[in-house]
Amino acid sequence: MKNPKAQKLINKLIEEVELNGIITNTIVADLKDLRPFAVEEKRPLLAKTIRLTFEHIEEYQTFDIPIPEEEPIEGYEELLEDQENQSTPEESLLYLLNLIAEPENKANRLDLRTYVEALQEYAEEN
Repeated sequence: MKNPKAQKLINKLIEEVELNGIITNTIVADLKDLRPFAVEEKRPLLAKTIRLTFEHIEEYQTFDIPIPEEEPIEGYEELLEDQENQSTPEESLLYLLNLIAEPENKANRLDLRTYVEALQEYAEEN
């Protein structure tokens, strides 16, 4: 995001999660404050991701969405299998916040879409 206030808010969110874990009220409030910047910059994927994220945290009091899986590299499939589903809610939220901080990266946009799909599926199942 280009707005300096948005960047500052993203950095604050990342720092808070790194230091204190997921403090629901604070994170939800900060994400709600961040969303209008995405709307203002005409970034619908970011706006949707942020909204689904704060709704999820508000509803479930955690971030129960794993980090998206990487495509296996030939010869390293076993290493990837060992690492699957080992991310904590805090690690996954930090990963997502870092994706939000750099939405121009094509790989980041793909992971953001994966998060949107996972958040929607989680909401439907629960």
